[in-house]
Order: sequence, then C-alpha cells, then structure tokens
Amino acid sequence: MAEQTSARPLDRNLPLPLWAQLYEDLVRRLEARAFGEVFPGEHQLANEYDVSRQTVREALRRLRQAGILSSGRGRRTDVRAARIEQPLGALYSLFAEVQARGMRQRSEVIARRSCRDSTVADRLGVDVDTEFVYLERLRYADEQPLALDRAWLLASLARPLLEADLRETGVYAELARFSGVRIAEGQERIYAVAPTTIQRRRLGLGRGAALLAIERIGRVHGDPVEWRETLVRGDRFSVVATWTPHTPYHMAVGDGTPLGSARRGSAG
Repeated sequence: MAEQTSARPLDRNLPLPLWAQLYEDLVRRLEARAFGEVFPGEHQLANEYDVSRQTVREALRRLRQAGILSSGRGRRTDVRAARIEQPLGALYSLFAEVQARGMRQRSEVIARRSCRDSTVADRLGVDVDTEFVYLERLRYADEQPLALDRAWLLASLARPLLEADLRETGVYAELARFSGVRIAEGQERIYAVAPTTIQRRRLGLGRGAALLAIERIGRVHGDPVEWRETLVRGDRFSVVATWTPHTPYHMAVGDGTPLGSARRGSAG
C-alpha cells in the first residue's frame, strides 16, 4: 500500500514536461487515497519531488481545472470527493458503483406514490391511462449529496416498491427481489444542465458547478417498463468510454429531443 501512495521520481529525460509528470503522479496517489482530505502544500511537494515551486504550481493549477482539487486565496487546498464513473455501453447502477468504490450509499425518499402521467406514457409508448409507481430520491455517497433521481415504473410490475425500504439498496435490486423482474437493457441520454436554486441547495453545489442530466428508458425483454430522470453533480460524476482496435465505441450526438418522444425507434 505504501508503494501505491508514495511519490514516484520524475524523469527529466522524458519529453513529457515535469509538471505533466507531477500531475499524473498526483492523480495516481489521489486515486489511492494517499492524502486524506487535506492536500500537501507547494513547498512540501517541491521538496518531495525535487522540482521547482513553479512546476508544482502548474500541476496544481491543472488539478484545480480538472475539478480534482479545491482551493482559493487564503484557503488551504482540499481534495474534492472522488468522481463516480459511468461506463458507456453497459447497464449502469449508481448504487453498485458507489458501493464498489468503498463508499457508503444511501437514499432519502422524497416522494413515492402511484400515478398516471401522459408525458411519461408517451415516452414509453404505452397507453395514456397506464399506472406508474413514481419514486423521487436524493442519493448520497459517503453522506455527501450526489444525485436527484426521479423514476416512473409500470405499476403492474413495480407496485411492491411502494412499501419497500429503499434507504440503503437499489431500486432494481428490490424490484428483482419482490417481483422477479430484472431490468437488463435500455437506452440513455446524458447532457449538461444548469441547476435551479432548489437543486443547488439539495445537492450542496458550489457556485459555477453544473449538473449532468441522465434520461433512461429501462426495458425488460425489449419492452419499456421505466422512465428515469437523474440529475448528478457534475463535479462528482464522469462518463467513461473504453474501446479496442476491434470494438470501437459509438457516441451519438443528440438534438435535445427527449428519449422516446418524436423520434421513437431511432438509434439516437
């Protein structure tokens, strides 16, 4: 563990600038949780890596630009909470990813009821009188607000969720446990939005931070059963794509049309 968290020597013979090498090594150590919540000062880092203060300042500037560090005039430099990553091309569970990173996951249920919603019915392509189970939750990771989540699921499948304890488990896990239904496929659209005052307050967002909106249609055996809207803190969440020479990934550029409406059936 000490090897993972300790500083690695920088190579002055490489074409990569020293500040960039320092940046990469600091990111590596941050991912290994080497510093806790308080980041070392410029002087300490300059001595530890045997580089100039200017090199350290440039690496720290880049870390702040990337949203990894937070600091200001007269304030100490703090390590921001780790980002949660969403892989492209796979069914994604925010609950599972938070737990996989060793963080405590919990949810606060803000609203829960059965309802009918013509807009959601249209997006799922079901009858306008279809009954849904509506869930609205505030999601936490290590007691820090992470996401606001609203989901509409077909009541014919999801009615047991009206009574389920969702504080420390995922909706999909409880749906499978109570109803034997497994949502294993779907479609998502991800885009940036500016938070409202209420959203900013609920999520503890600092000034200038954006949200990532995630719209999802969840399917069971090809049939749509869920419409979900999730607002995730942009400073704590990122989308990751992996590809190989034989399996390139495809990223579609959307036109702002919600999933399931107007262009239903398209590949967008």
